[in-house]
Amino acid sequence: MDQLSAMRVFTRVVETGNFSRAATALSMPKTTVTNMVQALEAHLQTTLLNRTTRRVMLTTDGALYYERAAQILSEIEELDGSMSSAQVQPSGRLRVEMAGVFADLLVIPNLCDFYQRYPHIRIDLGVGDRLVDYLAENVDCALRVGTLRDQSLIARKVGELKFETFAAPFYIENFGMPQTPEDLENDHYSVGYLNATTGQIMPMSLDNGVRSVEVTPRYVVSVNDSRSYLNAALAGMGVIQLPLFMVKEALEKGELVRVFPEWRCEAMPIYVVYPQTRHVTNKVRVFVDWLAKLVHNNI
Repeated sequence: MDQLSAMRVFTRVVETGNFSRAATALSMPKTTVTNMVQALEAHLQTTLLNRTTRRVMLTTDGALYYERAAQILSEIEELDGSMSSAQVQPSGRLRVEMAGVFADLLVIPNLCDFYQRYPHIRIDLGVGDRLVDYLAENVDCALRVGTLRDQSLIARKVGELKFETFAAPFYIENFGMPQTPEDLENDHYSVGYLNATTGQIMPMSLDNGVRSVEVTPRYVVSVNDSRSYLNAALAGMGVIQLPLFMVKEALEKGELVRVFPEWRCEAMPIYVVYPQTRHVTNKVRVFVDWLAKLVHNNI
């Protein structure tokens, strides 16, 4: 038995939650994964995992072994990386998650630059605002906006999104220009944006230096995607709040106008996040550094 390979397989089973997902992540047959874990248990003369039809659970011995094995594997990867980083460019598959607006307007238009620097890294880009199981889905890192509630993630702040309030001229022609934020609760409409976690419409917060206001605006349509949110506003469906980089072209074309220009919205932090249990490899490190610079220069 190759004990080091068996340790790698065992830790992946623990991190993904079952043998099938581990096999997919490792590009191995499920039977091979099962046999390697069984061989490791036989070698150690103890049971590391309790199996059910859907999930595996660590035994007491398994939890102790996993903690030390994960640390040893991390140290080995770090050692290998330190020996080879000066001679070999980072390589391999990199799984990244981010919202569609960042993918479409920021990352994809600049990926050729990253590829020219690191031609041996292959990026699998997951696009959407959905919740992600980072370990089970083998995600290396993600770009996220707002307060982070998942304490199992390590976060690196790479910038801030500064929001403003906008509406289409077609909307203004039909409903007039809102004068105060409270108008959005009475005589005007917004495009509702659904919070992915709570499923509730997100309120609008504004500050003019004298007072701060949070309103829950009326809406005709609500969405859960930033691009749909913008398109609904362009169609005249209501007032929206978005960062300037998303609406710059629409403003230049006169398809949107500013609403409440004297009021400011609270900025939202932008983070690159990754699981605490996953070693930050060279390929992740160079991508995160590249992404942080990209965000800083364009948002």
